[in-house]
Amino acid sequence: MEHNEIALEAQVSRKVMATRLAVGLVQGLLLYWLYAASRDVAWPAAAPYLMVPLLTVLLILPVLLVSSLGHLAPRQAAVWLLSALAVLLALALHDVWRGANSYPLLSNWDNKPVYSPSMMLVFFSCVFFFIAHALVMAGAQDGKRIASYNTYFEVAWKLAIQLLFSAFFVGALFLVLHMGATLFMLVKLKFLHELLENSWFNVPVICTAFSCAMHVTDVRPSIVRGIRTLLLVLMSWILPVAVVLVTGFLCTLPFTGLTALWETRHATSVLLFTAAVLLVLVNAAFQNGQAIVALPLRVGARTAAILILPIVMVGMYALGLRVVQYGWTSDRVIAAACLLVASSYAIGYLWAAYQYDTWLRPLAMVNIFTSFLVLAVLLALFTPIADPARIGVNSQMARLAKGKIIASKFDFRYLRFEGGRYGQAALEELKRSTGPDAALLQREAAAVQALDNKQRWQAPVRSTAPVSVAANMTVWPAGAQLPASFVAQKWDAMQDDRKPECLTSRNGKCDAFVLVLGGDGKQQVLLVPEQNAGQGRLFAAGADGKWTVVATPRYSDIACKAVLDKLRKGEFNLVDRPYKDLNVGGRRVEFELSATPEEECSKIR
Repeated sequence: MEHNEIALEAQVSRKVMATRLAVGLVQGLLLYWLYAASRDVAWPAAAPYLMVPLLTVLLILPVLLVSSLGHLAPRQAAVWLLSALAVLLALALHDVWRGANSYPLLSNWDNKPVYSPSMMLVFFSCVFFFIAHALVMAGAQDGKRIASYNTYFEVAWKLAIQLLFSAFFVGALFLVLHMGATLFMLVKLKFLHELLENSWFNVPVICTAFSCAMHVTDVRPSIVRGIRTLLLVLMSWILPVAVVLVTGFLCTLPFTGLTALWETRHATSVLLFTAAVLLVLVNAAFQNGQAIVALPLRVGARTAAILILPIVMVGMYALGLRVVQYGWTSDRVIAAACLLVASSYAIGYLWAAYQYDTWLRPLAMVNIFTSFLVLAVLLALFTPIADPARIGVNSQMARLAKGKIIASKFDFRYLRFEGGRYGQAALEELKRSTGPDAALLQREAAAVQALDNKQRWQAPVRSTAPVSVAANMTVWPAGAQLPASFVAQKWDAMQDDRKPECLTSRNGKCDAFVLVLGGDGKQQVLLVPEQNAGQGRLFAAGADGKWTVVATPRYSDIACKAVLDKLRKGEFNLVDRPYKDLNVGGRRVEFELSATPEEECSKIR
């Protein structure tokens, strides 16, 4: 073993080390060039079909090259890297073409767009090429298309630890650099502090340091192997805890029912995460299938292998309910793809768990087969084959056409911000609608198309014409009536963050306190939502007769149950403030008493 490590170090050192550092430096310089182009809105930042592929390739391909050096023959490396380049270009160009998540980012005063790959593309590309690179490296090491499971195990875990510790090395390096900058600042020397504020320094240093760390971890396989062994042993002893918790959860379902699970609206993601944790922990105990494992871990691993299937089945049922109720969306398509992969693992692991004489040996075959399945699923998701945006838009439009959702409840914003080019085409189709709801569909489609990307995360302004404001209010004191102008006002023009939900939704309910707080005898209305007292607002009519928000009560006051009870009973009076406010240059400075909200609420009798 020691002789092999010396030979490996000699093989991947010297010229290979210099090449790796050069690759990291060139990667950093090119990434800084793209960053500067985005910052200055210069070429190629505003050319999506050039910027997105360049950025995607520069983020991933150099890492594959650094890892391949010294392990793949020049011909093998060339074939693999050219294949990876072709796949990256295809994925990036499709990401731009579909336009689902690679939105233009407004980055300068002229509002000129610059482009970047979608976060989904970057994340899943990293997953795709981690698996693919491990498969290629293992195959090259064994000289076979399908390597032995032991080789896959060694290569994949080595690569994972290399990436993890390389990222840690970069973080530690910059921590030390910032420490040095702080030390120099103590003696009034700012050069290092100013240097660390410049992206032309930071980006190349990050990439070069990452390549350096990849090399150091590569030439010390014994260290990597020791870290891997320690990590797997520690993780494997978490397995019994996870088995007990998951078993307890599954045993409670017959008594609690599934209703509470569905009401969370994120049950599928939690169940998928649980299945992934069990998979990782089972493999931590199994390792390469040749490790000596204590009896509690063997029992725990076999039990966990059985538990994965019911977890995945509950997740599939949860997703199925959402799809039946609300149709497909991009997120649900991705969740379905994850469940497909998870079900492959679950069935295979269940089969392996019942092979009592082999200590889960069939897991090796299951893991290899499912790795190729993951690659196929990812390629399908990020190409037109199974584009989540296309499937989601088609599903939502079909639900609208079949009357499964009425026009007034249709999510036009989904088409605009998550449907990409398919959503834009659907909105154009809606603008040409005919039939009883044609006017509404045309108006809403045109309105949502006019929104810019900055408004994606803003709450939509909802029409309130069909909402009876009076029906949503419980008016206090008992017998009081809301001002007629307040009830008649059209609230759709007011921003949603300025008004409680009871003014816009049939499901929103509020306590409405009719008060006279000013010396002019005019009425004000204090609205306190039943579900979120923190959205309490005080409304008053202006000179033009329009009701607007004039004040917001302190949350600590309005959230106090005793305060609301007293207000409902009319047990209050008007008092002057204990300390007058200051007027500083037209700005009011208020003084609050120093008691805590809990102390103030507890004083109420």
